[in-house]
Amino acid sequence: MKKILLIILGLNIVLLADFTRDSNDIIVSDNVSGLEWQDDNLEPPSLNWVDAIAYCTNLDLGGYSDWRLPNINEITSLVDDSKVDPAIYSIFRQRGYFYWSSTTYVKSKNYAWFIRFFDGSHNSNPKRTEHHVRCVRAGK
Repeated sequence: MKKILLIILGLNIVLLADFTRDSNDIIVSDNVSGLEWQDDNLEPPSLNWVDAIAYCTNLDLGGYSDWRLPNINEITSLVDDSKVDPAIYSIFRQRGYFYWSSTTYVKSKNYAWFIRFFDGSHNSNPKRTEHHVRCVRAGK
């Protein structure tokens, strides 16, 4: 009987993005994570961080009222690393580059993380700064 020695040197598993747009053309579902993203035809608001959280909390879109501002990991999941200007999956309507996350910067409670959809980078800014808002919900 032959013995087979199997050595795995490295294995990277990449989950491919899989998005669908709803029939009303205002919500994009991430079929991998289960998250649903605001993507209506309106110009996204540019708000400071506190107002961005309030905007998402009060959003009623597509018959849902459980919207919230995404954390930095969630909003980063929309970055398409193969693209620049904008570096976001093409199913999304993109207006502007800077979008808030709900994640406070650890080194200063007065700063929060944002994503820069021009190139997919992220950084922190004072919470009083105005950036665009894209809300998220847990989905179905």
